Amino acid sequence: MTTFAIPPLDDEAIAAALARHGRLAKPAGSLGRLEALGVQLAGISASCPPPVPTSVTVAVFAADHGVVASGVTPWPQEVTTAMVGAFAAGSAAVNALARQVGADVLVVDVGVANDVPAHPAVLDRKVRRGTDDLALGAAMSIDDAQAAVAVGADVARDAVARGADCLVTGDMGIGNTTPSAALIAAVTGRSPDELTGRGTGIDDDMLRRKRKVVVEAVRRSEGMAPLELLAEIGGLEIAAIAGFVAAGAAQRVPVVVDGVIALAGALVADALTNGAVRPYLVGGHRSVEPAATAALEHLGLEPLLDLGLRLGEGTGAVLAVPLVQAAARVLNEMATLDELLG
Repeated sequence: MTTFAIPPLDDEAIAAALARHGRLAKPAGSLGRLEALGVQLAGISASCPPPVPTSVTVAVFAADHGVVASGVTPWPQEVTTAMVGAFAAGSAAVNALARQVGADVLVVDVGVANDVPAHPAVLDRKVRRGTDDLALGAAMSIDDAQAAVAVGADVARDAVARGADCLVTGDMGIGNTTPSAALIAAVTGRSPDELTGRGTGIDDDMLRRKRKVVVEAVRRSEGMAPLELLAEIGGLEIAAIAGFVAAGAAQRVPVVVDGVIALAGALVADALTNGAVRPYLVGGHRSVEPAATAALEHLGLEPLLDLGLRLGEGTGAVLAVPLVQAAARVLNEMATLDELLG
């Protein structure tokens, strides 16, 4: 089992950042939540001012879901494979947005059902060819869940070893809003009926089927330990995101979390580490999927953006990266009143 030694934020750096914000040439608190984010970055890096994150890695974990067979989405699994190709070619939404903010995109095949053509931009770490149908039983074995968590952890460690100073979660997997809603409902104790959204825009009949699947999955998983829960009703890319988040926190790197699938992974990481990951998480945006808000509230995260997004891939989190950089830059580059007044 992959374990994570996650240190607390540095209290001295936090105190120094708070004090510095009090001396900067602005009214106290006038930069709002940007100030709190800067203080968080100081605590993460154990330095004040904190370094401005300039080497950002977006890891898009791709996997398929057996629950597609239960009619929860109109899209076939072949779309997952096609989208991996688009990520590799640099032509997906997350690629365009990553170029805008200067982030690197890494695609990780952790469980795509079909063969993925070899490409320098795609990391082949396939644990298995998709999950089983969670409507009928366990999505995967505990060993598979552990292996997928380890994949995500390895990707985070390798990215930081190559110089990444900010990690961003991404995902791709047809049908993945179903296990995400189930996991978030199971962890938060919220109503699975209320947390199950339309995903890619399904009609009312399909939404009723999807809700029935989620309700039953949550019912039978009651009382399970985090890893067992992940194996029972989760997904391979969700497990990998959990490992990615936890390993990033263990290396004192801020992790910007995307929408509902990434938040499901973050909740698993939170449960596996007894809450130790929370101080290292930055809520990138608020997805329109209802489970996303439930997960954000459970984690105590206030998202930086609320743009009505529901694409996934890491798109909303990527768009939040400039705000993370700006929060650090304020503490690095603004003058204090004492400096201005001589």
